[in-house]
Amino acid sequence: MRLVGIYDADGSLAGELRYAFDKLTGRSSCALCDITHGWNPMGSRRWKQACAASPVDLELVHRDDAAAEQLAAASALPSIVAHDGEGWSEALTTADIAGYKDSPEALLARLEQL
Repeated sequence: MRLVGIYDADGSLAGELRYAFDKLTGRSSCALCDITHGWNPMGSRRWKQACAASPVDLELVHRDDAAAEQLAAASALPSIVAHDGEGWSEALTTADIAGYKDSPEALLARLEQL
């Protein structure tokens, strides 16, 4: 099974700057960004350690880099979608992801169960 996490942010320099500004001003946030990066543009240490200890292969993409089929499977962003060989479906919703804000290890453990 292929797993793809889709950020609720664009990957361009302008998109990254816009997201940072919106996050600072409280206009928007991305629960997946919070887990994988927090305030560190290079990625959070805790996320990297959790990934190193987990067998889960989660590809992370920005919304402007996601395939149309992946975006169609997501009810809202951020989202984690899964491809089972036949098509894409939503594995974890925005609310699901937000529930793991303080525990990247638990998020990856949940994905292991899929």
